[in-house]
Amino acid sequence: MKTALSIAGSDCSGGAGIQADIKTMTMNGVFAMSAVTALTAQNTMGVYAIQESTPQFLKQQLDAVFSDIFPDAVKIGMVSSKELIEVIAERLEFYNAKNIVVDPVMVATAGSALMKTDAIQTLADRLLPLSAVITPNIPEAQVLSGLEITDKEEMEKAAKHIGDTYGCAVLLKGGHSINDANDLLYSDGKMVWFAGKRIDNPNTHGTGCTLSSAIASNLAKGFGLEESIKRAKQYISEALEAMLDLGKGSGPMQHNFALQGKYAGETAK
Repeated sequence: MKTALSIAGSDCSGGAGIQADIKTMTMNGVFAMSAVTALTAQNTMGVYAIQESTPQFLKQQLDAVFSDIFPDAVKIGMVSSKELIEVIAERLEFYNAKNIVVDPVMVATAGSALMKTDAIQTLADRLLPLSAVITPNIPEAQVLSGLEITDKEEMEKAAKHIGDTYGCAVLLKGGHSINDANDLLYSDGKMVWFAGKRIDNPNTHGTGCTLSSAIASNLAKGFGLEESIKRAKQYISEALEAMLDLGKGSGPMQHNFALQGKYAGETAK
């Protein structure tokens, strides 16, 4: 069985973060592991408190995983401070980690800030160059590129700027504000659009966590980047279509088990 590691914050409501990542990875047929960057008191409506791991404890978690069960892929989510980012980058370099997917989580779906201002540049300088792909949404891509994004052409310009600046592939998520659910991949100088269908579901808490974890799971199973993204988008679309409603804003992670492990047994041939 292939393995994947999530380095992210814990969501006590189970809809995003580590909990979403583990559910997604499990349903996509890989063995999920975690290194917790922070505990959060949050739900679908907001983030109420954050308690960070110490850099030393995060390092110990990463060493415990890599020294025993080496991950076939790594997904990085919420990391709120530059000190934690430095630890992650140093350990990933030390172990020569592969198939790294960075979801640059800066603001929660409900609007709460999740990253300190001085951590953003550290994330860009230290983690983006190590990644196989990063998965920013429009606001995150605007921060990383310094460019305004209001249409398809500006998405392409921003994705190219980020990818060329930091030497990584960029999956820029369009979202309904720009072009329904069409996402843009910029990789090796090439633009590839992934069409998505608009699903009328208000429960979007943690969709970014689910998508990035599904991409990492498929990379771990040996699929190429474009195929991994295609499969991840199909997975999250089916999760949203399940329409499970547990609370005021339940997200697609709570739909994971409705899929009954449909993707669990598939690996790249």
